[in-house]
Amino acid sequence: MSIVKPFKAIRPTAEAVKDVACRPYDVLNAAEAKAEAAGNPNSFYHVIKPEINFPEDHDYYDESVYKKGRENFELLLSNGVLSKEANERFYVYQLIMDGHKQTGIVGCCAIDDYFNNVIKKHELTRPDKEEDRKNHVRYGKINAEPVFFSYPHVNDMDTLVASVKENGAPVYDVTTDDGIQHTLWVVEDDAQNASIERLFAEQVPSIYVADGHHRTAAGALVGKEFREKTGGNAEDGGRYNYFMAVLFPDNQLKIIDYNRVVKDLNGMSEEQLLEKLAENFEVEAKGEQYKPEALHTMGMYMNNQWYKLTAKSGTYDDNDPVGVLDVTILSNSVLDPLFGITDLRRDKRIEFVGGIRGLGELEKRVNSGDMKVAFAMYPVSMQQLIDISDADLIMPPKVTWFEPKLRSGLFIHDLEV
Repeated sequence: MSIVKPFKAIRPTAEAVKDVACRPYDVLNAAEAKAEAAGNPNSFYHVIKPEINFPEDHDYYDESVYKKGRENFELLLSNGVLSKEANERFYVYQLIMDGHKQTGIVGCCAIDDYFNNVIKKHELTRPDKEEDRKNHVRYGKINAEPVFFSYPHVNDMDTLVASVKENGAPVYDVTTDDGIQHTLWVVEDDAQNASIERLFAEQVPSIYVADGHHRTAAGALVGKEFREKTGGNAEDGGRYNYFMAVLFPDNQLKIIDYNRVVKDLNGMSEEQLLEKLAENFEVEAKGEQYKPEALHTMGMYMNNQWYKLTAKSGTYDDNDPVGVLDVTILSNSVLDPLFGITDLRRDKRIEFVGGIRGLGELEKRVNSGDMKVAFAMYPVSMQQLIDISDADLIMPPKVTWFEPKLRSGLFIHDLEV
């Protein structure tokens, strides 16, 4: 069963929260973050993307950058923009986007649950990105951003969370520029805090990484480093034994499509590509944009024309959690044999476009001449993610895109408590 603990969050004052809160570190580059933080010394970008405080030619992975992040964090504390809770508490975090509502519990997961596979993963991490996240934790001595987890929904937990929302006033209720409403409640009642911890321990056998595999690895691995340096153990109460997460019930999460664009046709003409596709797909020209409406259907855009591709029987294996995925079908029947794209992580001829940008973004990339063909995918389901994770399998790269995204800077976990 899973170990989830309350903690003394460091968080902004109600007056400062709009200035502090920012998008997660991995959804924008340094130039974009610098522009968003311009004129705002309280922006949490100064902590999670401290490279914005250096010239563009500075090495963003130099020790000075990570130290600057810690320095900026301490400045927010000393200026009273951030302060630490007096008591260990859970928090209830609700996000609303375009009518979709999801409510999670903010707490700290045990690093040992990462190593013993109670926390289940479905993606590989890149060593360079993992090391970058680890350095942020090492130098910052905080979990600055939560990881995004899911758990099999528990009716008693749903009831408890609803009670917190109905009977308490939120400490934050902020609608950000992207139209997402972020609301946070502190679980003040000691009995409710104990109940949350107990329900995870008794009724949640597994926790699933939804978004943030690199942050998860960094939190667990650096926590272990801190434990070993101090000679501590899992029962000594050290905060290094835990890392911060927001945990959402699986029946509330929304995964949207993660699409592909390809730079060239690998020597084929458009007619040759369509002919080859017909071997494994039913190919139907569409008079308008085509958004896949069911598993094993895909959209393809090429030369101002949309097509519906329906995978034929035999191109997928319903008994294989990975083999049944549409992204696997696309790789095995199109990208690999027709385009020669075998390494999705490194091949420069393929790029990935989150479905939040819409089909218009796929048309834009192709019409501009930047790309030759685009593939619109049907979203992976939470059940597929869980099946793959439970089987200890790995999804192909760039498969899941979760919306809405968490906001950073609303709560921080101090490893030095």
